Amino acid sequence: MSEGEPKAAPSLWALRNEPMIRARLAWRRFARAIAERMPKGLYARSLLIVLLPMLILQSVVAYVFMERHWDLVTRRLSEALTRDIAALIAVVETYPQDSDWNTVTRIAKRELNISVALLRGESLPPPGPKPFFSLLDSALSDEIVSRINRPFWIDTVGNSDLVEIRIALGPDVLRVMARRSQAYASNSHIFLVWMVGTSLVLLTIAILFLRNQIRPIQRLADAAESFGKGRPVGDFKPTGAREVRRAGEAFSVMRRRIERQIEQRTAMLAGVSHDLRTVLTRFRLQLALLPPGSEIEALEADVDEMQAMLEAYMAFARGEGDEEAVATDIAELLRSIQGEADRAGFEVAQTYDGEPLVTVRPNAFKRLVGNLVGNACRHAERVVVAARHAEGYLFVTVDDDGPGIPEEERANVFRPFYRLDEARNQDEGGTGLGLAIARDIARGHGGDITLDTSPMGGLRAMVRIPG
Repeated sequence: MSEGEPKAAPSLWALRNEPMIRARLAWRRFARAIAERMPKGLYARSLLIVLLPMLILQSVVAYVFMERHWDLVTRRLSEALTRDIAALIAVVETYPQDSDWNTVTRIAKRELNISVALLRGESLPPPGPKPFFSLLDSALSDEIVSRINRPFWIDTVGNSDLVEIRIALGPDVLRVMARRSQAYASNSHIFLVWMVGTSLVLLTIAILFLRNQIRPIQRLADAAESFGKGRPVGDFKPTGAREVRRAGEAFSVMRRRIERQIEQRTAMLAGVSHDLRTVLTRFRLQLALLPPGSEIEALEADVDEMQAMLEAYMAFARGEGDEEAVATDIAELLRSIQGEADRAGFEVAQTYDGEPLVTVRPNAFKRLVGNLVGNACRHAERVVVAARHAEGYLFVTVDDDGPGIPEEERANVFRPFYRLDEARNQDEGGTGLGLAIARDIARGHGGDITLDTSPMGGLRAMVRIPG
């Protein structure tokens, strides 16, 4: 579409469904944000599955209890107390024979269990502080306003078990003292205490149960991870629930099958290697008995090349899989590789940062780095090896100032027997297995190798393995 052409108008379907499309996009963003904040571990997620319904249920029950029971009972009690007070006031005002309220006071004390006194010539105290949240204060005030409708003063803030109510009766003030339990559901909090206490006990039992159920899964994951990295698994025995036990038994069977295949392959390769080396040795002896000459030198060179190719094939097929992983001083290993390169006449610099001990298969890892350094030395004048052990990983970077490898060929050079014919042949004079062996070893450690352009102008090989 050119700049002058107008943009296509949105379709009628898009216009009609735009609110729904926006709602879906908003929901997806919300779901993605929640998923990012959710715990990633199985133990935490299982605990959340148990904890969230319990909290939601408790919240609903507590709200319904507060809204229905606590509030209703408190208002009913406050209504009953207010009716008693209103009845006493109505009796005195209708039949004023008892001017000192002695009879009314006695009846209120005996029959209604409240203390009543007439304070002559006094006025209501100033309003006191209101509680932040009090059902009693709210319910009692509403009932007094509704049924008595006179100026009043109440005190429900104190720590005593009594509630004081003062009501203005003309020039006098009626003071009523009642137990707090007569106007307030004071024992309702026991229900909440029992609910919270029971929930804590159940939650503790759930945590212990989940921990015992998750532990076999964690042990299985650790064993699979160690086996995948070529490390010793140890005495792993399937435990836990039936499904977890079945998974553990399947892993044990798989591990034994793989180990048996590795042993059979190693034995077969050892036999093949022995037979081929015997033939090559016979060739060497026969050539040594022949008179020297140019033809003999060419045949000896062919035999040497066949010997080198045989060793490379065997190393690639064997994959160094029969070697145990042990704690290895990587800094010392890199220094030994640098020393070998220096003795061969190559300029190699190396640096190391972090804890030197890393659990690897030492011979295989040395072969990995040695292949990378050897490939770099064959095509560059300067090679820099930088290693760093941090964040649970070992990073090794090999930089050189050679011609490099084209970006489109970087994936192909890891294929076995693949050789570059121009610019840079990473296995010149060999078999095309150098990088294939290096990547096989790296992946056998649970890591990988990637290639990139080096700041020095050549190729950068980056190794990353768990450490």
